[in-house]
Amino acid sequence: YLILSMNDLRVATVQFQHMPSDKTANLETVCRLTAEAAGKGAELVVFPEMCITGYWHLRNLPQADLEVLAESVPEGECTQALLALAKEHDLSVGAGFIERGEDGRLFNSYVVAMPDGRTACHRKLHAFINEHISCGDQYTVFELPNGTRAGILICYDCNLGENVRINALRGVEVLIAPHQTGGCATPSPRCMGAIDVALWENRESDPEAIEAEFRGPKGREWLMKWLPARAHDNGLFLIFSNGVGRDDNE
Repeated sequence: YLILSMNDLRVATVQFQHMPSDKTANLETVCRLTAEAAGKGAELVVFPEMCITGYWHLRNLPQADLEVLAESVPEGECTQALLALAKEHDLSVGAGFIERGEDGRLFNSYVVAMPDGRTACHRKLHAFINEHISCGDQYTVFELPNGTRAGILICYDCNLGENVRINALRGVEVLIAPHQTGGCATPSPRCMGAIDVALWENRESDPEAIEAEFRGPKGREWLMKWLPARAHDNGLFLIFSNGVGRDDNE
């Protein structure tokens, strides 16, 4: 993970390779890495999109399997675990999973739990991973315990500049931007591209090869074309967190 200090807010942005549909294992990883970040003085810990449920494999799951993974907010296991972490380490922590709304619809959601017991939950506005996962229809703006005004946009939400602009107009100073992106197949010749899974599997014997792909046009180089502009144009800090490693077949 990476520790960033922004005047009066110390942030840890964390990445890890999630296990598909294994909420228990992924929550254990979130707990372990949150403790490490707390030991380095983090006040806000930002994990990736859908890191508790896994992401890319969800595109092939039937609704019944998605229902098994989904849970309510804030009563569900994931939110309660995040609240316990926040209280234990006296920090705010955010992570993503499938939410079941009061009306029964499913959402790609991201919850930030705070040590004072509050939660902020954002439903991805532009959700396309599975037809049974609905799009959110609201922006999410809230205050962190130190008074910093924060917002949340999930992955593709940030691709539309208007979404970031609306957050800025609502006073957001820090935009939490969890992702699962880079190294993925896309029909656009000007976007990211698929990274050979074999490079990841051979990362220990040839770390330079996978590092070059991560930093090249299929990964970080593509993100750096536009993501920093969202922060620059709107005068805010953008906290980017992303998964790493194999995600289903990519």
